[in-house]
Amino acid sequence: MKEKKKYSSLSDLSSLNVVYSTNPNYDFSEEVIEQETLPNNQQTLYISLDKKQRGGKKVTLVENFVGTDEDLTALGKMLKTKCGVGGAVKDGVILIQGDFRDKTAEILSKEGYKIKRKG
Repeated sequence: MKEKKKYSSLSDLSSLNVVYSTNPNYDFSEEVIEQETLPNNQQTLYISLDKKQRGGKKVTLVENFVGTDEDLTALGKMLKTKCGVGGAVKDGVILIQGDFRDKTAEILSKEGYKIKRKG
């Protein structure tokens, strides 16, 4: 699925390295190709524990998900529900509040994902 991303300000255009265009009909849009979600058995997810820049609080991270943002959000919601805690999905990473590495690995293994631990 292809979408065109519209830019509304000059600061948005700085990422494209466009300085100036003399063409009055030039369209400052960029095609965004959304990546399809791989099947569970083809994905290797990395589980780690992090407490940097979080006020000493521990957070379980699930990284390396390949797929759409909607599928990542749904996976994050499922993990938070089964662990019974809060969390978030930011920048392609699932954050689960607390040290739930073992429980998260068990849940994802049952769903068919390959699991690797980091750190």
